[in-house]
Amino acid sequence: MTQREYSFRGEISQEMKTVAENEGVKENEILNNIKEGTVVILKNKVHNIKPIGIGKNLSIKINANIGTSPYDFNLAKEIEKLKIAEKYGSDTVMDLSVGGDIDKTRKILIKEAKIPFGTVPIYQAFADILKAGKNIEDLKITDFLKVLQKHAEDGVDFVTIHAGLTRKALEASKKRKMPIVSRGGALLGEWMSKNNCENFLYEYYDDILDILKEYDIVISLGDGLRPGCIDDATDEAQLMELFVLGELTERAWDKGVQVMVEGPGHVPYNQIESNIILQKRICKGAPFYILGPLVTDIAAGYDHIAGAIGAALAARAGADFLCYLTPAEHLSLPSVEDVREGVIASKIVSHAIDLIRGNFKAIERNKKMSEARRNLDWDAMFKHVLDPEKAREYREKSKIGEHIECTMCGDFCSVKRKF
Repeated sequence: MTQREYSFRGEISQEMKTVAENEGVKENEILNNIKEGTVVILKNKVHNIKPIGIGKNLSIKINANIGTSPYDFNLAKEIEKLKIAEKYGSDTVMDLSVGGDIDKTRKILIKEAKIPFGTVPIYQAFADILKAGKNIEDLKITDFLKVLQKHAEDGVDFVTIHAGLTRKALEASKKRKMPIVSRGGALLGEWMSKNNCENFLYEYYDDILDILKEYDIVISLGDGLRPGCIDDATDEAQLMELFVLGELTERAWDKGVQVMVEGPGHVPYNQIESNIILQKRICKGAPFYILGPLVTDIAAGYDHIAGAIGAALAARAGADFLCYLTPAEHLSLPSVEDVREGVIASKIVSHAIDLIRGNFKAIERNKKMSEARRNLDWDAMFKHVLDPEKAREYREKSKIGEHIECTMCGDFCSVKRKF
C-alpha cells in the first residue's frame, strides 16, 4: 500500500511514525494531513533510507540539484556534490543528468545517497532517443514508461512529471518574451509541435500513476511553463498550466499517489505571495515545491541570493519545499563550491521561516547561538552556525590570536562591556 492508502484505512505506518518523531508532531496529525493531501512522505518502497515529510505544519525542506551535462559528465564530481549537499543540510537531492551513462550515474548516486532521491525521467527518455540517432519527435510513450520503470526499480523517491503542459497552454506560451525555460517543458513542446499531438504525459497520465503507485513514489507535478523572466510572471500560459495541475493533483490522489506541485521561476517580489496563495487554492493544499522564485533577471552569478529573497517570501506565504539555486544558475553546470553556496542560501531561508512558524528545533538552535555570542564562546558559535568551516576561516584569518573579541570592534566590543 501507499502512504495515502494507509491514511484512508486509518493505519499509522512506520514511515508516518518516523516523520512524526523527527518533526515533533503527533502521528495522527501526519496521517490526517496525508489523507487530505497536504503532506507527503518521500520514500520509495525499495529504497532503504530514512523517510522525510514535506508539507503542512512540518519544517521547510530543501532540495539540491546535481547531475551531468553533455559537456561535463564526471561521476566522481557528482558524488562529491552529493556529499557536500548532505553535509550542509540538504534534505533531498535530484539527479538531473543528461550526459554520460545516465543509468550508471543514477544507480551509483542512489547507492551513495543517505537522503531521498529525485529525478526527471523525461530527460533520460529524450537523451536515450538522441543517443540512438533518432529525433525528438520519435519518442513514444512506451519509451518513457520504460525509463520511468527503471527509475522506480532503482529506488527513486520522487519524480518530476510535466503533464500539465497542454497544447493549448503551449500556444499561449508563444506570446511570451521567454516562451519556455523549463528543460523538460521545452523538449515536450518541441515534441508536441513536430507531432501535432497532445502531451503524451497528459494523455497517458494514468499509466504513469500506475507505476508510481506500485513503488509509492511521490509525483512532483512539474511547471513546464514557469516564467523565465519577470515580464512573463503570472501570465496566461502559467495560469493555464496551473489549472491543469489542479486537475492532475486530484486524479493522482484518486489513484492513491502522493502529490507535490512545482511553482514559478521568475516572479517580481510583489506577486510572490499571490502566486503561492493561488497555487494552494487551485491544487487543494498540496505541498508546494518552489524553484526560486527569482525576484530579478539581472543577478547572474548571484542568483542564489535573488532566489533566497523570493523563497523567503514564498515560504512565509505557505511554500513547503525549496529547490536551491546556485551562483552558477543560468551560467554553467554548478561546481562543488556552488552546491555548497546554494545549499547554505536555502538553509538560511528555511531556518528563518521555521523560526517564525514555531519549529522547536530551529528555535532551540537559534537560542544556543545567541547564548554562545553573549558568552563570546567561539567553539559553541562554530557548532551552531550553518557553515562552521567558513565561520572559523574568517575568525582564523583575522589573526586575532588569544583575544576573546573579534577584529571588528576590538577593545570597543559591546558584548564584553560591563554595565
